[in-house]
Amino acid sequence: MGPASGGAVSSRAAMAQGTPARKRVVIVGAGFGGLAAARALRHARVSVILIDRSNHHLFQPLLYQVATCSLSPGQIGWPIRQIFRRQPNAAVAMGEVTAVEKERRLVFVSTVDRQDVPVEYDYLILATGVRHNYFGHKEFEKFAPGLKTLADAVAIRNRILTAFEQAEAEEDPARHKDLLTFVFVGAGPTGVELAAALAVMVRSTLKSEFRRIDPTSAHIILVDIADRVLGAFSPLLSLAAEARLRSLGVDVRLAHGAEQIDESGIVVDGQRIAARTVIWTAGVEPSPAGKWLGAETDRAGRVRVEPDLTLPGHPEIYVIGDTAFLEQDGKPLPGVAQVAMQQGRYAGAAVERKLRALPPAPPFRYFDKGSMAVVGNNFAVLQTRRLQLRGRFAWLIWAAIHLEFLARSNLRVSVFVQWVWTYLTGQRGSRLIVAHHETASGFTNRSMTVTVAQSDRNEFEKPMTA
Repeated sequence: MGPASGGAVSSRAAMAQGTPARKRVVIVGAGFGGLAAARALRHARVSVILIDRSNHHLFQPLLYQVATCSLSPGQIGWPIRQIFRRQPNAAVAMGEVTAVEKERRLVFVSTVDRQDVPVEYDYLILATGVRHNYFGHKEFEKFAPGLKTLADAVAIRNRILTAFEQAEAEEDPARHKDLLTFVFVGAGPTGVELAAALAVMVRSTLKSEFRRIDPTSAHIILVDIADRVLGAFSPLLSLAAEARLRSLGVDVRLAHGAEQIDESGIVVDGQRIAARTVIWTAGVEPSPAGKWLGAETDRAGRVRVEPDLTLPGHPEIYVIGDTAFLEQDGKPLPGVAQVAMQQGRYAGAAVERKLRALPPAPPFRYFDKGSMAVVGNNFAVLQTRRLQLRGRFAWLIWAAIHLEFLARSNLRVSVFVQWVWTYLTGQRGSRLIVAHHETASGFTNRSMTVTVAQSDRNEFEKPMTA
């Protein structure tokens, strides 16, 4: 951890010099929760610094469509700076938070050329999301990548397309089976959507494009230790989704988990499945925010928060989204986008109320708008407190809702046109195998700048060190 000295003029130092300074709100994470919090503060007299490891906001519900060639990365991601170009009180920093010092109100950020740079805050909103969870088997990660980022989606797309290319070039027909066996470990929404989308792709887009192999012979296997797919949905909808998967040719194997994964395949229920492509869709775990804060967490590592989403004993720190653990009506809130968005709006509004010395907001309460998952073309399942739907109508509702929540209008048009084109022709938008060159640092450039809107440029162009 770097020293907290060396240069920057903090907001408190600016006040001592007679310069009026706004309170600084640092938001960590530019997912659904972080964006919602920053937008909720757009009219507040605060200076917002939004920190994220990536330079883009990602619409995660459609990641599987990038992995299965329906959409390109640019159709579900949008530069964070572009999103906030008209919010003068917001600055964006690309870096990774490594620690939080609660008593001194500092977060430590590592950038491409500096390590553990201290950044002061008056209020802190942690919306750091989740990462892959291999349930104690980290050795699986090397052979079974997960799907959480655009880089993950492109890597999975490369693996799937390369498998077909290798099979086409392979002289020995006996090796085609291994190359064209795809195993998805985890039958939640991500696993179900990936397996179904791949099944549709091999029967439509790829069917007529290869000469030495039959793409429809691909063996797509969906494995889960649970006894039904989509366990968060009602048994009726789970059964409907499973039946749809089987009708698409997906081999669904339940009540058995992955016992071993290596470069040649996977072992399930004592049986080795030879497969060159295994994808992990089984689970996630929260970021290490609980360790940064030294806070009490649940068994999964989510930070236990007060009903107003603050860290116990620290009303200036808010923890939201997948990073937070909060019960409502005796049940933990689910780790879904709607929870993160509603909590982000709540946290932003709560900070503004404190700054304006208004009475505190009532405890956070999540309004459940329902859950949905798509299972190939023309079929989805939708569940709310009062309604359960499956089939084409649910699929149309799914499409409309996902279009509405894309970040920009031009993305909505682009995705809609691509969906219609793919539906009518079977042709997919992005089937390129792109091998990216890696650098030792993991970055392509060696500098990082924090840019802001012009009206707040003087305050924020100061160094970040305190």
